[in-house]
Amino acid sequence: MQFVRKMIRNNKGATAIEYGLIAALIAVAAITAMTSLGQKVGKTFNNVSASMVQ
Repeated sequence: MQFVRKMIRNNKGATAIEYGLIAALIAVAAITAMTSLGQKVGKTFNNVSASMVQ
């Protein structure tokens, strides 16, 4: 019975999982933002390049 009580009180595994989920969410948000920003920067460089050729 003491073993069960001890296991219920132990939340180190749950905390590690929560930190992992938060890190994954931040990574997804960063990848999405960088992809969007990268496309916009690419368009800007293409516009500058086209303007310089003319």
